[in-house]
Amino acid sequence: MNGKMVRYILGRMLGVEALLLLLPAFVGILYGEEKEALTFVIPAVILTCIFVIAGRKRPEGQVIYGKEGMVVVASAWITWSLFGALPFTLSGSIPNFVDAFFETVSGFTTTGSSILRDVEALPQCMLFWRSFTHWIGGMGVLVFVLMLTNLDKKNSMYLMRAEVPGPEKDKLVPKTKTTARILYGIYFGLTMILVILLMFGGMNLFDSLIHAFGSAGTGGFSNYADSVGHFDSAYIDYVISIFMILFGINFNLYYFMLLGDFKAFWKNEELRVYLGIVATATILITLNTNQMYGSIMKAFRYALFQVSTIITTTGYATTDFNLWPTFSQCIVVLLMIIGACASSTGGGIKVSRLMIVFKGVKREIKQLVHPKSVNLIRINRKKISDETLRGVYVYLMAYALLAIVSVLIISLDNQDFTTTFTSVMATLNNIGPGLSAVGPTGNFADFSILSKIVFCIDMLAGRLEIFPFLTFLTMFAWKRKF
Repeated sequence: MNGKMVRYILGRMLGVEALLLLLPAFVGILYGEEKEALTFVIPAVILTCIFVIAGRKRPEGQVIYGKEGMVVVASAWITWSLFGALPFTLSGSIPNFVDAFFETVSGFTTTGSSILRDVEALPQCMLFWRSFTHWIGGMGVLVFVLMLTNLDKKNSMYLMRAEVPGPEKDKLVPKTKTTARILYGIYFGLTMILVILLMFGGMNLFDSLIHAFGSAGTGGFSNYADSVGHFDSAYIDYVISIFMILFGINFNLYYFMLLGDFKAFWKNEELRVYLGIVATATILITLNTNQMYGSIMKAFRYALFQVSTIITTTGYATTDFNLWPTFSQCIVVLLMIIGACASSTGGGIKVSRLMIVFKGVKREIKQLVHPKSVNLIRINRKKISDETLRGVYVYLMAYALLAIVSVLIISLDNQDFTTTFTSVMATLNNIGPGLSAVGPTGNFADFSILSKIVFCIDMLAGRLEIFPFLTFLTMFAWKRKF
């Protein structure tokens, strides 16, 4: 493996994180939290030194390929989380480093699970950094770095392929860096629109930024213990619901809209299925919880918000769905697994993968009935290759295996089955809350250190779609090592 190139890219990435750490430090100074602000400067200085040593001079004639790309991606997410956790520990906000690492991994992977019992006790700069990690991780750490740094086309391509979620990776334009800038331009624009709309609804600027970061990255960290429910505003609920749904859509489609190709947007099969699932789940839960809330409009408001927050894997809450009827809770669990669209900021298995699986099953049934017939799998009139189909099946097998192993390990904590199972689903699918003890009003504080480490692995594996992280864990099996 090309260790020199890997170290060079990681060095540049850590240099970018050093710059990002200065933003919450500035927020701390604005709020008179100079002591806490210093805890961001310390890791920033360390990261700058690493950048000077490893990331300034590019190795001549060196390139990276698929396996190096996966290792760089996994290494970047782990190192960013390790250094990103330091301010929490140094400031005493989260004294235990494993807990701080859990919180930071949850932030960067846009999971939103938390070990904090009293989030409102944190300093403002810590709350800002905690939510800002969502916004950085939403479009991907590597995509963010590619937008800012100069890497050649070939190296950039392998990095982006290793990080962008979905069964197929498409570039908007030939240059990877330009693609990254287009994606982040759309991402930034939607985020700023949401900030403005939330301020119109009565939120102050700080609260608007916190909840816009969480909605855009589909992460779900709030600066209030009762999440978005703190505001008790139908306007805010509907605005955030709409934007969570928007951020769960394939960002490539927004680019087509900017070009005036509205036909490509509305005819996209994955988009139609995704919106159909949102509509169906919202209607079913509204009808099922109508008597509980005493009003069809109130039931619809809460149902739409929770469906939006779960299928996009955001994790905000306006009501405790632990109290919902079993039927509605079952729908919530299904939405956890389904997830959002490919190439969005959402997590989960992804709608496009499930579409491929269902069409694959349909093809096999047709083959059994008509053995001589030729049946192709198509999505958006594009043929799905056998290689892509095989990749989806392998991904689902790896997903199921990781989920089973994780549930078995977490069960050693002797929590009830609902807590154990949904905590794994919540972290592996990057959702945040589960059911029972890890529901909207609960947290992950009572789990053992081993379980928290397993959750961190699940969050990273889920965000990186398993294989880059597994490649990182097995990199020492290669003949050419660092």
